[in-house]
Amino acid sequence: MHDATTVGAVDVHYDDAGRARAALVACRELTFSTVSSEHVATIARTAPYEPGALFKRELPCIQAVLALGPPLELLVIDGYATLDPSGRPGLGAHAAAAIGIPVIGVAKTPFRTATHAAEVIRGAATRPLYVTAAGGLTTAEAARIVAAMTGPNRLPAVLARVDLLARGRVQPINAEDTS
Repeated sequence: MHDATTVGAVDVHYDDAGRARAALVACRELTFSTVSSEHVATIARTAPYEPGALFKRELPCIQAVLALGPPLELLVIDGYATLDPSGRPGLGAHAAAAIGIPVIGVAKTPFRTATHAAEVIRGAATRPLYVTAAGGLTTAEAARIVAAMTGPNRLPAVLARVDLLARGRVQPINAEDTS
């Protein structure tokens, strides 16, 4: 995976009216240090939240924004790729199966059954990020990638940026916005 040339990070934000705004930040290196493009898709109607099945709501939004960007070789999501040591699929595993590329899940809070998640402490943070992987990437390799991502803070800079894009707090640079 060290030879990946186009990688992306996605996030989705929902409003009270049932709409979603999905964002993608694409880069050409695993450190996510140089943004090559940013894309935003507005989804007029989303599936309702179903406990234990977040992927049913979130995956169509992710697919909508991925359709606007370049083909990716690796995707990073906010959340878990797998939910337990036996590989019970989380959003990341469902995304990996749907789009056919490895997915790294980066979660900010622990999940009770995700005892296999690698804890990654970045910068001067005292709280870890919880890293999981799906689609052929090991958790250990995913943790190394997350640890090396650009940014001095606990959350890699690309994940902070894609969150702001999804929330509409910043505008995409040199990219498409379908809002």
